[in-house]
Amino acid sequence: MGLALVFPGQGSQHVGMGKALAEAFPSARAVFEEVDDALGQKLSTIMWEGPEESLTLTENAQPALMAVSIAALRALEAELGRELARLAEPAGTVRYVAGHSLGEYSALAAAGAFTLADTARLLRTRGRAMQEAVPVGEGAMAALLGIGLEGAQKLAEAAASKASKPGGEVCQVANDNAPTQVVLSGDKAAIERAVAMAKDYGARRAVLLNVSAPFHSALMAPAAKVMEEALAEVAIRPPEVPLIANVTATETRDVEAIRGQLVAQVTGTVRWRESVAYMASKGVERVLEVGAGKVLSGLVRQIDRTLTTAQLGVPEDLDAVTALFKA
Repeated sequence: MGLALVFPGQGSQHVGMGKALAEAFPSARAVFEEVDDALGQKLSTIMWEGPEESLTLTENAQPALMAVSIAALRALEAELGRELARLAEPAGTVRYVAGHSLGEYSALAAAGAFTLADTARLLRTRGRAMQEAVPVGEGAMAALLGIGLEGAQKLAEAAASKASKPGGEVCQVANDNAPTQVVLSGDKAAIERAVAMAKDYGARRAVLLNVSAPFHSALMAPAAKVMEEALAEVAIRPPEVPLIANVTATETRDVEAIRGQLVAQVTGTVRWRESVAYMASKGVERVLEVGAGKVLSGLVRQIDRTLTTAQLGVPEDLDAVTALFKA
């Protein structure tokens, strides 16, 4: 039975995440130490002791979530006595890796495309660039519930068309998360209009999100430029397991395609619904969420109820997860 490993994005962070893994597994503890060294900062102290407002900062949350994901994977590899590459050999179990937004970097680190140190530094750069791309208070994001992609796109176009700002306003789909969950991103005024108009377009509910910037929108163009330059300086190896890319919702192991997709991802839509559907169409029957929280597992169940989900974020998860590789 095919298995996919998926890695969470921003919003899944919480103080204390990863501490139990570090205490239980030397291989997990080594991940946090390497990330601290790469960043020249005791990020692990912020992760385990807080304060929460420091952990929530985009420049900290992104590398922190990646560190927990890779630490959990290293703990699993230690329990199984095999590395991910061995789990994905022709007769192996793991078919694909995928991640939601920043989780795509975690997926690539897990698959050996990036070194751990490079991944941490890239995510620190990404977090800062995304935060600095738009002045605080000028952008916003909103979650739409009970509406699909087509309805959300029509709503976004309608909200943007009513702009009074010279040159227009941005309102676009940032995340196509599930059949009835879509996130919009853009100028604050346009997003607020979209929330007010949402029920007229079929949404059951629309909620402004507590985020610091309008991620995955055209307003992130300055951040995309920063990441283009940063990624040009980093070595990327072909991943040992095919990646399902956010912006294409299809698989690749091509290094230059991955480099371009990571740049496009900054301003483009996270096509999570299509990504999960693609994996299922290629024989994936089980999805393991590696890292903090259970957000992606919930989305997977909304997308395809035939898929079995499991989570690996704390040592107590390991017994059930290792069984997946013996089934």
